[in-house]
Amino acid sequence: MKKEDLKALLADMSLQEKADQMMQLMGLFYLDDAEGVLTGPARELGVGEEDFWMTGSILGTYGAEQLMAIQKKYMEKQPHHIPMLFMMDVIHGLKTVFPMPLAQGATFEPELSGRCAQAAAREAAVSGLHVTFSPMVDLVRDARWGRVMESTGEDPYLNGLFAKAQVEGFQGDDIGKPYKVCSCVKHFAAYGGAWAGRDYNTVELTEHTLREFYLPPYKAAIDAGVGMVMTSFNTVNGIPASTNRWLMRDILRDEMGFDGVLISDFSAILETVAHGNSADEADAAKKALEAGVDIDMMTSVYAANLCRLVEEGKVSEALIDESVMRILELKNKLGLFENPYKDANPEEEKTVILCDEHRKLAKEAAGKCFVLLKNDGLLPVDMSKKVAFVGPYTNCKEIISSWAVTGDVNACVSIEEAAREVFDLTRTTFHQGCQMLDNDYHLTGFGNLGESVPGKLSEEEQKKMFEEAVEAAKKADLVIMPIGEHFLQTGEAASRAMIDVPEIQMNLFREVSKVNENIVVVLFNGRPLDLRELSKTAKAVLDVWLPGTEGGHAIVDALTGKINPSGKLPMSFPYCVGQVPVHYNEYSTGRPNLEGMQERFKSKYIDIPNAPLYPFGYGLSYTDFEISPVTLSGDVVTDVQPIRACVTVKNTGKVEGTEVIQLYIQDVAASVVRPVKELKRFEKVKLCPGEEKKAEFIIDEEMLRFLRADGTVGSEEGKFRVWIGNSSNTKNEAVFSYQK
Repeated sequence: MKKEDLKALLADMSLQEKADQMMQLMGLFYLDDAEGVLTGPARELGVGEEDFWMTGSILGTYGAEQLMAIQKKYMEKQPHHIPMLFMMDVIHGLKTVFPMPLAQGATFEPELSGRCAQAAAREAAVSGLHVTFSPMVDLVRDARWGRVMESTGEDPYLNGLFAKAQVEGFQGDDIGKPYKVCSCVKHFAAYGGAWAGRDYNTVELTEHTLREFYLPPYKAAIDAGVGMVMTSFNTVNGIPASTNRWLMRDILRDEMGFDGVLISDFSAILETVAHGNSADEADAAKKALEAGVDIDMMTSVYAANLCRLVEEGKVSEALIDESVMRILELKNKLGLFENPYKDANPEEEKTVILCDEHRKLAKEAAGKCFVLLKNDGLLPVDMSKKVAFVGPYTNCKEIISSWAVTGDVNACVSIEEAAREVFDLTRTTFHQGCQMLDNDYHLTGFGNLGESVPGKLSEEEQKKMFEEAVEAAKKADLVIMPIGEHFLQTGEAASRAMIDVPEIQMNLFREVSKVNENIVVVLFNGRPLDLRELSKTAKAVLDVWLPGTEGGHAIVDALTGKINPSGKLPMSFPYCVGQVPVHYNEYSTGRPNLEGMQERFKSKYIDIPNAPLYPFGYGLSYTDFEISPVTLSGDVVTDVQPIRACVTVKNTGKVEGTEVIQLYIQDVAASVVRPVKELKRFEKVKLCPGEEKKAEFIIDEEMLRFLRADGTVGSEEGKFRVWIGNSSNTKNEAVFSYQK
């Protein structure tokens, strides 16, 4: 449809019809008898039958046949036959579930994440969906926050690269093309800074910190052409994001240039009343509209109030027209006016969902996200040894995540299933050992995941299972212990004050360690955990996160050496929860915890180290790498003359491996305090034994820019340090200066 046709359509719409285009309801409302719904949940929202059949979009329902039927009936009733938008949280896969986003960040391979998004878009598109609420690019520094699993980590540069790759993977160069969906970046803004790591909490950031660290990944997504942005639940500068005109109009639209659809998070506009920022629903509708929010997710705040507000002269209909035009333009870009079903295809759905190509990609992504945290020679496994698998994740298929809402755990491959394909079963045993969680633990999930009440075995059953596992461990040469968080202990509304492996599993670990010192921990987790005890006692620790559908196969390949782990931590693992929020790119202090300073009067804890247990960028391999000292092509960078920074990387071990070479820079003295170190570039280097390769990086003036004291972005003359190594903890340093 041409622009002038859209304008004519808008001009012919009634005011109520426009307001309803700005409302989004749950798709489940449309799956039952309309009258039953209207006298139940929809009625409670204040939605009448007329509004019900003019709603602009729905969320949370998928499946080609269902959505095609809804679209057909909707367009018959909609006054102008405007097609409906179908949206869903396809976070890291629809049915083929890829590793959770934080795990994808560990690959340090944005291109791979883009391919995963492309595959997810294909499954979503044939299932009738038009929009995915992904990626989440919130910067995360506090492991207590459950939603860290949805982010790619604590670094703005790395997050920005993944944001760009995922948006391009979902959307391609034209969302109207087959198998493409509109991407929605979230949550704008700074949701990852939730106070004390508690979900839905307020955020307290200086504008400098907001702009310097939190906003860049959103900007990367916008520059990549993302079609939709979602508001966050939190306050920014004391104002909820959904009613924050400065944040949404001045920054998002005017400064960042976003011209797509802005949607609230679930009931976020209405929640500004509870925040105390809006007096009532009508006030919330007025403020959100003035802030530029186009779609009200899952309340009737807009539908029930906007018409009256216009009639009373309290808001301008022109603001409503702006929002509705953006919604119509998105529908037009998707090609829905010509084909309201787009790619929905029940027959193709059967062949695309969980196809071999997608499973292969899921396995590749899982294998590249694993981080080897410790290895005292037990990995890869000596297949001639007698092995006992002991732990609740041994035969568990729940290895996706709390935000794989459409995933089917029955389609997942467990460790035991995969191990039985390659291990000598005359020398291998499998034991659950204990429940995932104690009997009194109750967890609630979303979508297909529903409610989960892990365990519920009697004390006698638990004792028998425990004793059998410990006895098997005693007889084995090697014990592989798949343990960790239950997947519903992470994600939205899953903040944890104590970020440790559940005590019931730790008790099993302690008893096993008494009878066998050769323990390999295979760690499942949706966040960085306190691993002090595990790391001290186990001889090897392989972090596999929540790896997705093909996790079992990838894990067994890693254990047996078919895959050589190459993942790097995208988020620091704290020494203990008392450190959080903890991140590598902290600001310098006037009394740093450095050698030579007075022992007492410096910035430190008196009972734990300052440094995390495992820092950002850290990860081991089954081989060894030697990195040469940094060499620079010159010692001065100017506006027109960059320099090259180089190291030579050599595989000094006995097997092929991949190392992630990371370049960090520090601005030594500036108009504002700068981080002690910032990731600026990285390169993945794959080497055979004995092979070496030069890793070369260009350092130019643009890499030295930052938000200066006067509020402008630019570089400043002075001294800089550059490090090149295999983690943020590298000491491999050189010095250069910048002159204009």
